[in-house]
Amino acid sequence: MQLSTLDWAIIAAYFALALTVGAWASRKNEGGARGFFLAGGQMPWWLLGVSMVATTFSTDTPNLVTGLVRTQGVAGNWGWWAFLLTGMLTVFVYARLWHRSGVLTDIAFYELRYSGPAAAFLRGFRALYLGLVFNVLVMGTVSLAAIKLGGILLGWPGWQTLLVTGVITLAYSAWGGLRAVILTDFVQFFLAMVGSVWACVYVLGLPEVGGLEALLAHESVAPLTPMLPDLGDPGVWVPVLLVPLAVQWWASYYPGAEPGGGGYIAQRMFSARSEGDAVGATLFFNVAHYALRPWPWILIALASVIVFPTLADLQTAFPEVEASKVGHDLAYPAMLSLLPSGLLGLVAASLLAAFMSTMSTQLNLGASYLVNDFYVRFLKPDATEREQVQAGRLATLVSMVLGCGLGLMLTDAGQAFNLLLLIGAGTGGLFILRWFWWRINAWTEIVAMVGSLVVAGYFTFVHDALASEPVALVPPLEGHMKLVWGALLTTVIWVVGTLVTPPEEEETLRRFVAKVRPGGPGWRRFGQEGAWAVPQGVLAMLAGSVAVYAALFAVGSALYGDGGQAMALAAVALAAGWGTWKWGLR
Repeated sequence: MQLSTLDWAIIAAYFALALTVGAWASRKNEGGARGFFLAGGQMPWWLLGVSMVATTFSTDTPNLVTGLVRTQGVAGNWGWWAFLLTGMLTVFVYARLWHRSGVLTDIAFYELRYSGPAAAFLRGFRALYLGLVFNVLVMGTVSLAAIKLGGILLGWPGWQTLLVTGVITLAYSAWGGLRAVILTDFVQFFLAMVGSVWACVYVLGLPEVGGLEALLAHESVAPLTPMLPDLGDPGVWVPVLLVPLAVQWWASYYPGAEPGGGGYIAQRMFSARSEGDAVGATLFFNVAHYALRPWPWILIALASVIVFPTLADLQTAFPEVEASKVGHDLAYPAMLSLLPSGLLGLVAASLLAAFMSTMSTQLNLGASYLVNDFYVRFLKPDATEREQVQAGRLATLVSMVLGCGLGLMLTDAGQAFNLLLLIGAGTGGLFILRWFWWRINAWTEIVAMVGSLVVAGYFTFVHDALASEPVALVPPLEGHMKLVWGALLTTVIWVVGTLVTPPEEEETLRRFVAKVRPGGPGWRRFGQEGAWAVPQGVLAMLAGSVAVYAALFAVGSALYGDGGQAMALAAVALAAGWGTWKWGLR
């Protein structure tokens, strides 16, 4: 397809705006590492919250949702909807703790909570692992989505899409640091929301679709619309609903939904100007991410079932796309190719903005790990502020090259999603409990890290081969059971590792308690006194989760034409919202 001059003008205008914001932010930075990596620690909640939402909306997100809807129905989204529980726990329990820690990165936490050579090793290794390996895997995933977007909407080969957008993202990220990332995120969020809603309205009006009512009544679409899986079929509801709600949300370490907070969510909390701003930012993020954004993507995905029923239809419609890149996730950019001039440019710009938002955040976050937790900590402790910023810019460049390179090799958005879930399975319980169980030590985290990688490697590369032998050595396992067994085995490994290794030095633990004030019975022996805020925080977490889920399904019920159910769910959302305010915000 060919973009009009108007479309290209809109895209070029967005690129110019991103560079302008980056230049302005670079002049506003207070200078030094804290200014580059944390925007001086003076960001308000609303700006940080919008930044978090923009970061989680990358080009791979609507693609992933589309793939889930086309293969599992709307209920398939429980695979990521379940992470709301993690997010709300972070809001009402961990946001304040992270802000009190006063660290520059969540990896620096290791030498606040632990001590000795094991803590130092853990900090250095995690800096390289999360800052380079894990970060590159995440960027590879979003790069893949950008490649598919560019191939269909722009007519560009993958390398060209990544080169153009990568250079611009690299420019403002390395130029203005986190302040530039947050400010461009603000613009990108509104551009993305307008683009997705407008595109949805247009798609529903296509002659092939025939409007919302006709879409939902279509014989191929109707079976896909339920928001809950078939509860009469364990083969459906167990992997789609039970495993995500019972295991996945707390057991898996996934970007943006880390148990106990972490990654770019923690980074945003560190950059907040107060505890209240840290809490408000994470609350806004979870409400907007789960209740505000999903339905335009879902409706476009459902419409794609009519327009492009099979993968063969997608391949036929877009022969220029490599056969290896043709998956159900391709249907989202395929539907957008049907948009008219002007709207197409706006939507293309919004999706490019989404890609750049996620990439810029990951670049800054990865650079902060590599510089603060490896370069300064181990290689050059006396590095000047200028040298730290220069090192951050170099790390940004290297990460961009590696992430884009990986994106050129991947084929499907679901690949990396499932791999990321499996790699972190079982470590989530550790990240939740390390704030409150004094017995956890640096070796606990080392054992958990090694154990999760070994377990994930086994289930990814070994188990299926053993199960497929003429005489099966192990029973075959579906993906969701691999996650369950992975979480169980990793949890057992780190709990045993905790009990057979010595505890941290008492002086280290007392310093941690005095600074962070986590509370709870696990810290009484170290001078912790007063009421424990966690039980009330858990109540707020549950109420907040009910409120958001009820709002999400109220919107869905309204779209499905069930006004009575929509009103009932809206009432539940309001009641649960009041409980959230009472227990968590008052």
